[in-house]
Amino acid sequence: MDIFTELLAPGSTSIASTLVLYSFVIAMGIFIGKMKIFGVSLGVTFVLFVGILMGHFGYVVDDHILKFVREFGLILFIFSIGLQVGPGFFSSFKKGGMRLNFLAVLGILLNVLIVLGIYYFGNIHDISALVGVMSGAVTNTPGLAAAQQAVSQMAGGAEAANVMASGYAAAYPLGVVGIIASMFVIKAVFRIKTDAEIKQIEEDQEDSHLKPYLISVSVTNALVDGMTLRVLHDVVQCNFVVSRIMDQNGTITIPKSTTQIHTGDRLLIVCSQLDAARFNAVIGPEVETDWESAPTPVFSRRIVVTQSKYNGVALGSLRLHNGYKLNATRVNRAGVDLLASPNLRLQMGDRITVVGNLEDIDRLAARLGNSMKRLNQPNLITIFVGIILGIILGSVNLGFGMKLGLAGGPLVVAILLSRFGYKAKLITYTSSSASLLLRELGICLFLASVGISAGKGFADAVFNYTGMWWVIWGFVITVVPLLVVGCVARGKDRLNFLTIMGLFSGSYTDPPALAYANGSTGNDAPAVAYSTVYPLTMFLRVVAAQVLILCLA
Repeated sequence: MDIFTELLAPGSTSIASTLVLYSFVIAMGIFIGKMKIFGVSLGVTFVLFVGILMGHFGYVVDDHILKFVREFGLILFIFSIGLQVGPGFFSSFKKGGMRLNFLAVLGILLNVLIVLGIYYFGNIHDISALVGVMSGAVTNTPGLAAAQQAVSQMAGGAEAANVMASGYAAAYPLGVVGIIASMFVIKAVFRIKTDAEIKQIEEDQEDSHLKPYLISVSVTNALVDGMTLRVLHDVVQCNFVVSRIMDQNGTITIPKSTTQIHTGDRLLIVCSQLDAARFNAVIGPEVETDWESAPTPVFSRRIVVTQSKYNGVALGSLRLHNGYKLNATRVNRAGVDLLASPNLRLQMGDRITVVGNLEDIDRLAARLGNSMKRLNQPNLITIFVGIILGIILGSVNLGFGMKLGLAGGPLVVAILLSRFGYKAKLITYTSSSASLLLRELGICLFLASVGISAGKGFADAVFNYTGMWWVIWGFVITVVPLLVVGCVARGKDRLNFLTIMGLFSGSYTDPPALAYANGSTGNDAPAVAYSTVYPLTMFLRVVAAQVLILCLA
């Protein structure tokens, strides 16, 4: 019985009792978080509420241990988020992504302006509490983490961090509800019919010009008779790959840049659908051709890049045709097909579609690795080197006493490493399961620490007149910017409602709202918009929370 008393009694701070407390808080929080209310679950966020409950009943953790676990969990979470969003961070500014990101930034600015309005003209003048309320209202845990890390360096930082956590917990539940409620309001105001929006998205996806497109054309233009593929590239002036050529006798060959095409040949071309009409005008009309059933030793296979020495190497430098008599047609990266252009830089985990003889394909596969087992091995060197660099960057004074801190530093370094790490021979590829484990472990350790720390005074801080206003202002911070952004997105930009749902979820970095959007529409369009705005939004929310604390605390 003495053993159970030591492990389970409130107030015990031994290592064993601390481990038991953390394990219980995390396990119970995740279990309760899986329960759905009106089709929505709060996920790991319930770890925070279980931690608050245990803290309220007198369970404590040694201050030094709690601080270490909280900061280490924060770094793991933030760094894994940076590695996840980094590859899409810079590309998210291109073309249609610019418009979505502009709307997301507009929402962030409105959130901050409302907080400043409450601070200067409202009835809450504690910026620590307001930043916590804002983080909960926009369901952004990294913003809370960054602000807590920033305030911890100031006098009275521990107390301010606990107030911030209380504000976050007070505003979070209605934050999730407010996002989904805003979707209903926009739908009602603009009289949107979801079925019609889904149909429009499906029609647009069928006509997509962005993904690699396969066409078969017959050479009928006498002007290109005898022309090499190298010269043909200069004539057509677009990015394409001739995968196979069938002559008039039905013989299929793998072409190279010096291969000549002749009248009567048939070409299998991989290009953008937007450019397909060029080949009809220059070469000849499209023709139905069953390339797979034709008697030929040519096969199509996918090879996975798992040799680290090819991380960051240009596809053209592999000399596929000269060395292997193979043609690369597409590269699949993170589920997205890319055109296999010579200047495309390979990354670990890329899947290259090649066509040619099976023996040649096997030789290339042996060179590139093609080992799924190798991909499952975590690249811990990159992770810990990145954490070191992130901590160093976060400690640098940027002027006016501002630092990126233990949240912003690792986030910036992780984004840069995931995009440019290959130049330093660092492999940033992490399997989906390993990345998810790292991220979830980090956020659970952080939330448990924050909850246990804030639990002692939570009831006194929230269940009173001030706490009531935290909830009210939190709902205002949630809903008003979404309604403004939604009206601009639909009324001015005429965005599809499914895209708006993803924009709302991504701009508030809220997975439960995305899960609702995906489940209610049965379409992945919300997830596409979510991933488009998520990288920049995550970065700006972390920065905004820190700036408010550093400027006004």
